[in-house]
Amino acid sequence: MDSVFLGLSAEQWLNLGISFLAIILVLIFGRWFVALILDRIIGKVTNQTKTTLDDVFLDLLRRPLYILVIVLTLNISLTRLDFLPLSWSSWMGDFFFVLYFLVVFFFAWAFVVNFFIWYGKKVADQTESDLDEQLFPFFRRIALILLGTIGIITLLGRFEVDVSAMVASLGIGSLAIALAAQSALSDMISGFLIMVDRPFRIGDRIEISDLDTWGDVIDIGLRSSRIRTRDNRMVIVPNSLIAKSLVVNYSYPNDQYRIQVHVSVAYGTDLELARETITEAVKGVEGVLPDRKVEALFLEFGDSAVIFRVRWWLDSYVDTRRMFDRVNTAIYNALNENGIEMPYPQVDIHYRGLAEEGKGAIN
Repeated sequence: MDSVFLGLSAEQWLNLGISFLAIILVLIFGRWFVALILDRIIGKVTNQTKTTLDDVFLDLLRRPLYILVIVLTLNISLTRLDFLPLSWSSWMGDFFFVLYFLVVFFFAWAFVVNFFIWYGKKVADQTESDLDEQLFPFFRRIALILLGTIGIITLLGRFEVDVSAMVASLGIGSLAIALAAQSALSDMISGFLIMVDRPFRIGDRIEISDLDTWGDVIDIGLRSSRIRTRDNRMVIVPNSLIAKSLVVNYSYPNDQYRIQVHVSVAYGTDLELARETITEAVKGVEGVLPDRKVEALFLEFGDSAVIFRVRWWLDSYVDTRRMFDRVNTAIYNALNENGIEMPYPQVDIHYRGLAEEGKGAIN
């Protein structure tokens, strides 16, 4: 007959000692075992990849995997003890499910947080716009909220808690929030589309035709963009309005910019002389690109004069206003020096005398 000590037989004490020894060995050598798998086996594969995301993944996996090995060993060690009370089996299943769930959940949580940190350092820093850096916290919160919601529903479902009412409440609450923040969400979505489509960048000079606003882009924010006008005023425009408007970018594809004016000369003027005088005057103005063509095109018969459209190129859109002044002055002086008249609008009225029977002539 087997001896009994504290209600357990010798075989039961042996099984208990084996389970206890397994737990002790895992606590001592488990971290070394996890490092061996990650560094010696998986690490050789990840070292050959160009991205560093897999390295971040492995670093995050070390502690959760070590804890998971401990929990798994504890679970197996207790399960193999057949002398434990049957009433323990139900709560042990739920207990170990919660432990497994917490290990996986916190690993997923840490991975989401570190993924956005990694992406911000490796990818966002290479872009010219800082809109992506502003969107990352928003997307990270959304991802963490979704992860937390899925985790709560999974945990409650394990304990047979009816989650349908909670899911319905979350849906109604999300709809109410979306309706209340409709304009804000529209601005944020438009800001994200601006970042992807990139119709303009920080530093570009743009014109928003529908808003009659133009200037230099100072900032592209999550909800609005800031434009500094030529008179040093800051115009803050919601991104949704920009998305709906016609945007003219004066800095794309490059800073070279063509401008034009209309010049009127009197009827009867030698057209070639006028054309040559105008083009030579424009070419001599500082700031006009010498390697781009200067044109004086006779395009219209006006009421009081023939009208030339004069076009030239600048190396930058910044000096547009001053260039108009310099070119107009040069054209005006050149036409006067060559005796070419620039008529102002006028109307000549001629009366024709008519002789009528019994009446005198009308002059």
